[in-house]
Amino acid sequence: MPQPYTLKRDQVGSQIYDLAARIFPICRSITGDGVRETLRLLREHVPFEVHELPTGTPIFDWVVPREWSIRDAYIKDSSGNKVVDFAESNLHVVNYSVPVSRQVTLSELRNHLHTLPDQPDAIPYRTSYYHDDWGFCLSHNRMLSLQDDTYDVHIDSDHKEGFLTYGEYVHNGELADEFLISSHICHPSLANDNCSGVALTTQLAKQLMDRKTRFTYRFLLAPGTIGAIAWLASNREHVDRIKYGLVLAMVGDGGGPTYKKSRRGDTEIDRAVAHVLNHSGLDPKIIGFSPYGYDERQFCSPGFNLPVGLFQRSAYASIPEYHTSNDNLSSIGANHLGISYGMISEIIELVEVNAFFQNTSPYCEPQLGKRGLYTNIGGDEAPPDRMAMLWVLNLSDGKHSLLDIAERAGLPFSSISRAARALHEQGLLSEIASKGASNVRP
Repeated sequence: MPQPYTLKRDQVGSQIYDLAARIFPICRSITGDGVRETLRLLREHVPFEVHELPTGTPIFDWVVPREWSIRDAYIKDSSGNKVVDFAESNLHVVNYSVPVSRQVTLSELRNHLHTLPDQPDAIPYRTSYYHDDWGFCLSHNRMLSLQDDTYDVHIDSDHKEGFLTYGEYVHNGELADEFLISSHICHPSLANDNCSGVALTTQLAKQLMDRKTRFTYRFLLAPGTIGAIAWLASNREHVDRIKYGLVLAMVGDGGGPTYKKSRRGDTEIDRAVAHVLNHSGLDPKIIGFSPYGYDERQFCSPGFNLPVGLFQRSAYASIPEYHTSNDNLSSIGANHLGISYGMISEIIELVEVNAFFQNTSPYCEPQLGKRGLYTNIGGDEAPPDRMAMLWVLNLSDGKHSLLDIAERAGLPFSSISRAARALHEQGLLSEIASKGASNVRP
């Protein structure tokens, strides 16, 4: 029976927060140096392999877009005062804006301004990836303060033939079967969405680097939508190895946790996540698949239909900070990141340890007392681990996995796996099958 898979959690939340804070200031987009700079920093912790696809590369129904670079942007009034300044916040410019340098009236300028009237002090995050346009984002209150004047608008940016960049790290296990963990790396200074997911993914990869695992783990950091599509197009012949998958986003706040199921809805990853979350002591929400959200919708597109779900704390677009300047470093916490890390670790442990067993003494209950597995005083209330042993013995008929048993018993998987280990050590269980046993790495 495989050894329990555990990850060190002491101070891990602080480590994840510190990494999220370090990458927070970088202006990222779906292409360009922001992604490369982020990956350079992350490679100090994990040897992510950097892949680049040239502009114009066909990827299914899409084409790799031009590379975007931005150096400066501002709006000045006629007195030379900067009323909007990219140097203050990279959210001030519509991401992927084309270059512009001209004078405009306030009336014309308003056509290129984006605000949030219901959050008058917040800067919205807006993009123009696949349509040539330019614009600025600012607080609604600042826009209301603009005088009837002539304004200099300046965006020092360019679109050029270049590359789409993504990072990938593969930790080889005993099996070629894979567990995919993916986070989008394209957003600029938004802490929860998705510096938190990128930092947590990196920390998980770092903790796995020196560990022996049953499954192979693939960690993917790619620009949202286009990056996942690029990866799938480049790895089409290998995707059948993915047996489990999670997209991680918005994992740094105290909401949820929230899990969005895979398109299939009944895969083992769906069951594993639901089981861990339902025993987390928090207030989880398990929701069905929909074709809107993050990159799970690419992995779950009908041509692939992979067993990939979405793990979040608060669900995307459900909190006022979402896609605004209020999604800053104060919107995430080390304790919340540590809890998210702990839940993902438990999911990994469940996947690693889950197996099928055969009761070697199936005719009535075996005597546990003589094996030191049962209390010497009869009549007391059965403790949870004793009930776990009885459930494992009763359902270990070669047809029920440990996860099946945990679900049927209503007990945490850790109790069931601990009981199975004790019974296995006493010769009362024999392992008859392991997930992916026919796909052993050569």
